[in-house]
Amino acid sequence: MPGAGGEAVRSRLDPADPRVESALAALTAQLHAHDLLAEYPAGAAEPPAWLGASTHRPGPAAAALTAARPVVAAADPGGPLATALIGVLDRAGTPPQVYRDGGLPAGRVVAVAGTPPVAVAVARTAAGGFVTAVAEPERTRTDAESIAVRLRTGTGTGTGSDSDTATGSADARATAGAPAALTALLAGAAAQRLLCAVAGLPDPAVREEDPQLLPDRPAVLVALARPPHASYRPWVAGPADPASPALGPAGDLAETLRRIGALGDPYLGVLDAPLPGDLPQLPASLALCASVAGPLVAGGPRTDLARVSAACRAAELRLGEGLPGPVAVGAGPGHALGRALRRAALAAAGSRGPGRAVDEEEWRGHPQARHWWTVLTGHLGLAREMTVHRLPAERVYLAVVRDPAGRAGTGAVAARAVEATAADAAALAALGAVTRAMAAVHGPAGAVHTAFSGAEAPLAVAGAERAAWTDEGWTDRWLAGITRREPELCAALARLTGLTGRLPEPWQPGGAELAGGGAARSADPVLAALHTCGFTVLTGWGAAR
Repeated sequence: MPGAGGEAVRSRLDPADPRVESALAALTAQLHAHDLLAEYPAGAAEPPAWLGASTHRPGPAAAALTAARPVVAAADPGGPLATALIGVLDRAGTPPQVYRDGGLPAGRVVAVAGTPPVAVAVARTAAGGFVTAVAEPERTRTDAESIAVRLRTGTGTGTGSDSDTATGSADARATAGAPAALTALLAGAAAQRLLCAVAGLPDPAVREEDPQLLPDRPAVLVALARPPHASYRPWVAGPADPASPALGPAGDLAETLRRIGALGDPYLGVLDAPLPGDLPQLPASLALCASVAGPLVAGGPRTDLARVSAACRAAELRLGEGLPGPVAVGAGPGHALGRALRRAALAAAGSRGPGRAVDEEEWRGHPQARHWWTVLTGHLGLAREMTVHRLPAERVYLAVVRDPAGRAGTGAVAARAVEATAADAAALAALGAVTRAMAAVHGPAGAVHTAFSGAEAPLAVAGAERAAWTDEGWTDRWLAGITRREPELCAALARLTGLTGRLPEPWQPGGAELAGGGAARSADPVLAALHTCGFTVLTGWGAAR
């Protein structure tokens, strides 16, 4: 402040003043609390600036990078992608050794660093490119080849064919006319993933916290040139990493749908993603996906549940080409078992006789059965007949909806359901007939239909809170009731089908022999991906004798 003589008088803090130490301690604590401090080792050379912005302890990370000694391999080390990657590593303070590897396709580069060595592969085509997750060197090369094939022939749009990247000057042809910025992006992403792994820093894909990615599972950066786009995608078809065990069963519907999204990823997925598309979602909900049997339309009381039914049925149809006997797929053991037992009971129902007929009043009074029957016969205006029987010796009910005009005599079966109460069976059979009718009108020609069953109910209600004032006229309350009855129903179905004591064991890698032939081999990636994502595959059971 100005003094009497007009000169500025500066007050200086005395370092011995205890207030100074207290203020510095408070300031340091606040900086720590907001992650604004980094610890640099005393007397050591200052680490690269990017490390100081990436970790609170850049010293150990810098020491690891100093000892990393990266090696870059490419069919043409002077090609655009290899040159860009070498430049990024140079600027990061880790200049690499470079050598020519004729075993690599042109347009693909592999970088290795660290002890024990880890590697990352990056590929560039005229249409885009990709960067693998960091892994041991041999697995990285295997992953890169599998990803290239998946992007070329998989369920999604892909990033172009490797046919332009075979030999000679194909690297130049693959990147000719493509934006140089995309080459720089791929090179930078590959270097970042490799150096973060060597330095003990989080993988960049993890930092995104993308809900499309699966925890502790590999993610691949997939890039498109036109329009320019890059994102990390889940890689569920790659070889299993011993350090990342398979996920356990999904705990709720949201997690199940997240994993279904990974299985049906448009770039790297092994199955087509079930989506509502342009299909109507009232009076019931529909989801559509491709399957080995053609377009598949699944129905349900809600779109999310229809998507689960579609994904599981599409997987069952795919695996049925290679696994012996019937196949059931579920988000966990209970879900798969419920689907398997219902299918076995429906298959055995004809040979055992219908059992005792149930009066219409026994199921018509239930709000869900009444609703879906009214939708079918009133809203849709379809002439249908419902019969409900209690199967012999058990509290299990079989409901059948028939189209009396569909076939002379008994009429064509429009839907069937087997559940623990007459009302549940009637409601689900009526719902199945509704969604079948909707699929016939609004779905693709020749589409396969699959109906919602009570096996999906436990997923729908897991972790969900229900209002105390609701009754089973509300879908969530009705599904909660089905969930409570599921254990006893499964036990009864096992007795009815003769499967008590010999229920199928979940498939494990190397545990089930596939039938020979190309179709069986094509099912292998789907089996592995389902297991990786925590799904349960049951196979090898039969109906009661």
